[in-house]
Amino acid sequence: MHKYILNQKYPHFENNLLNIKNIFKNSQESIHKARNELKIVELEGIKCVVKSFKVPHFINQIAYTFCREGKAKKSYQNAIKLMELGVNTPEPIGIIEFFEGGLLCESYFISMYEPYDFTIREVFHHKVNTYAEILKEFAAFTYSIHQKGVWHTDYSLGNILVTLEKESFKFSLVDINRMQFKPISGYEGLKNFNKFWAKDDNDLVIIAKEYAKLSNLDETKAIEIVTNEAKFLEAKVNLKRKIKGQNK
Repeated sequence: MHKYILNQKYPHFENNLLNIKNIFKNSQESIHKARNELKIVELEGIKCVVKSFKVPHFINQIAYTFCREGKAKKSYQNAIKLMELGVNTPEPIGIIEFFEGGLLCESYFISMYEPYDFTIREVFHHKVNTYAEILKEFAAFTYSIHQKGVWHTDYSLGNILVTLEKESFKFSLVDINRMQFKPISGYEGLKNFNKFWAKDDNDLVIIAKEYAKLSNLDETKAIEIVTNEAKFLEAKVNLKRKIKGQNK
């Protein structure tokens, strides 16, 4: 059994959705493989990204089947919502979910491939000469999506694509299955940087100052919030590493 959603702009992709298991299996161009896997696949002459979600454990299979939307479906819905709000994200083509024993098993999300120059990770690692300028524009981008009520729960270094344009930088959101759409207060917005661990603390200061300026917040308090979030992340990561080391 399967269920699928197809973007009305791409009705000719239906057969690709129905055969996505074989298409994905035969594709050799994997661009990310961890809990989930992403591959670049050419479909109908168009370069696409296919995301295969890991089969959920039994409890989540029940939850995704009866209580809440699966990750592929949420990715599609969130992409549509972002585009309606004018927030950049790769255009969604469709999703398909496969069921076994009446429970959600495999699922796939297909979107257009969006070319980009680098992710925000390279900016924070100072692999880009204009990193300070980009950080300011990134803070402004974050403020703008918060004004639209967009809260990306997985707002992290690898999930923001950056493209150099004529006079500025374009930012695009990926890995969007976990998002909220809600009013976001000024100081609350600063906590959305809680997954950013900078090579240089001044990077976080640049972001905090720019965000504070745009949202009329106290600059000192803004810097304190962003840097404290980074310290908490660092402590959390170091603790996990210590635990893993002890368990070896």
